[in-house]
Amino acid sequence: MVMARSQDRRPGFSRRAQYGIFTGYVVAIAGVVAGLALLVVSLVNPGAFSFARATAAEVARPMGQAGAQTRVAGQSVFSVIAGYLNSGRQNALLNREVAVARANAITMRAVQDENLRLKALLGIRDPAIMPVATTRLIGSTSASARRFAVLNSGSSQGVRQGQPVRSATGLIGRVVETSPNTARVLLVTDPDNVVPVRRAGDGLAAFVQGGSNGRIEIRLINSGTNPIHKGDVFVTSGSGGIYPPNIPVAVATAPHHDGAEGHLASDPADADFVVVMPVFQATAVSALDASQKAAPPAPEDETP
Repeated sequence: MVMARSQDRRPGFSRRAQYGIFTGYVVAIAGVVAGLALLVVSLVNPGAFSFARATAAEVARPMGQAGAQTRVAGQSVFSVIAGYLNSGRQNALLNREVAVARANAITMRAVQDENLRLKALLGIRDPAIMPVATTRLIGSTSASARRFAVLNSGSSQGVRQGQPVRSATGLIGRVVETSPNTARVLLVTDPDNVVPVRRAGDGLAAFVQGGSNGRIEIRLINSGTNPIHKGDVFVTSGSGGIYPPNIPVAVATAPHHDGAEGHLASDPADADFVVVMPVFQATAVSALDASQKAAPPAPEDETP
């Protein structure tokens, strides 16, 4: 008859076993204390570990480049298959859109000619905004309360903190940290990123703020009757001095009592190449740095 093994795992009189258990407890307690200390430091001074994040981004850069190329190739394959299956319906829709766009293009050309004529009479010249860098977006957070992305360019390519980042279809976010060859971007969908916007049709002032669920909210500056309708397009207003005006940001999808839910004009998950632009007004960066030091952001929970 075989007796069941006793659950009593006490070391008895073995000094070696006692020392092993004691060492295990000491290591575990030291690990907990070290973790709590790092958590407190990250809450009090979020920039203390920026060097570690920059180093990690530099090390992960080759894998990020390979992952971005694989993602783009996969999206291309699925888009070709979907386009083949829906080609008939899409062709009819595109024909109608082309007819409407042709009429709108004629109207817009007349408006542009009139604007050029009026600016020439008034002596107004629009300064040309040259991009700082055109680079690939090699990574972004997929499921996190904080929303960041990583660029394949950094301080060696002229990228600096505070510079706006956009794609061909709209605003992505702004640079918050840089390393020699990578940069960290705070996305529009992050709760700490507030973008001043206006409605493209009539200039209605509002601001766009991200939520912890990855969605965005369009909120009116002046409370009262909500004039936002589904399908309204909002662009950057230039207020605050960070983002240049007239960059598409969001489209309203579900109006409510003080604004609307919306979706981004440019989804970072679908963006491949992006453009880093200069800050609209240089003094805005120093003001932004001062506000961030006065009110440190929430702890980060980033998923690569």
